[in-house]
Amino acid sequence: MATGSAVRVTALAALSLFAVLAPAQGAHAHEFSPGFLGFAQIAEDSFTVQWKVSLSGGLAEALTPQLPEECEFVGPVHAYVMGDARVQQRDLRCDAGLAGRSVAIAGLAGTLTDVLLRVDYLDGSSITRLLTPANPSTTIPEAQGIIAVITTYLGLGTEHILIGVDHLLFVLALLLLVNNLRRLIITVTAFTVAHSITLGAATLGLVRVPQAPVEAVIALSILFLASELGRQHVAGEARRGLAVEFPWVVAFVFGLLHGFGFAGALTEVGLPAKALPLALLFFNLGVEVGQLIFIFAVLGVAWLWRRTRLPTPPVWRLAAAYGMGSVAVFWVFDRTLGGI
Repeated sequence: MATGSAVRVTALAALSLFAVLAPAQGAHAHEFSPGFLGFAQIAEDSFTVQWKVSLSGGLAEALTPQLPEECEFVGPVHAYVMGDARVQQRDLRCDAGLAGRSVAIAGLAGTLTDVLLRVDYLDGSSITRLLTPANPSTTIPEAQGIIAVITTYLGLGTEHILIGVDHLLFVLALLLLVNNLRRLIITVTAFTVAHSITLGAATLGLVRVPQAPVEAVIALSILFLASELGRQHVAGEARRGLAVEFPWVVAFVFGLLHGFGFAGALTEVGLPAKALPLALLFFNLGVEVGQLIFIFAVLGVAWLWRRTRLPTPPVWRLAAAYGMGSVAVFWVFDRTLGGI
């Protein structure tokens, strides 16, 4: 179909952008590493404060929480490193509570990351806010509504997929391999169902998988699709591999692995105990929204390419395969060696 051809041509241009961005994202390009500022109530006017921020990119030095002036720290600071994050924990006394008080993250406006703010009360209720470079401060409300949980975790899920270069590169590879709209819909649906299953299972603690091997295998999934794309260019229709004949099967199998990657991202920021199913549902929906935004963007640029009637380079498929394969190989080695 013409749609499939147009997608492939456009994806070559998109791939060039990915090839430039991927090294800049570093070895952990797939990770969603926002900061986390949590307040856990331990008495009527006392809270345990936890500040978690990634060590990568100098974020730990660039970001500093600014707490209400009316509150004061008590007791020692407990600090430790957990994976790529530095965690600091200390008790805080606020004589009139936190409601109506302002909290900000100094330095956030100069970064590309977010900070999830959560307040957990003794009665089981919680308040969640997402602090961004554009809005690095907030006033803690009296109570948390359902809408706030929905918007916060929907935004987290959407952002995660849109800045997860490796997840998008996998989707792009599927777009390159699938040559008609019906097969594309089935393939994307299979990927969605698969990563939804493992995202929910891992986040709820039903399945536990070490993150380091998952990261490496996600990169291998991209390498596999790149090799299938290269084989298709060399052999043409004479030799159709598994990814070409049954793309939905490949999308489902590797989608299970990508779901574990999404779960690792969600575990980093946590879920509100009293609204756990709702937060998990809308984080997953946010991932789907981001995925659809990317797919429609590629299809839109493909339509514009067709309208320009520009010539198509004869080796675009092979160039795309080598580009994706090179980035994937780099990630495989870097993530494998980084996990040792």
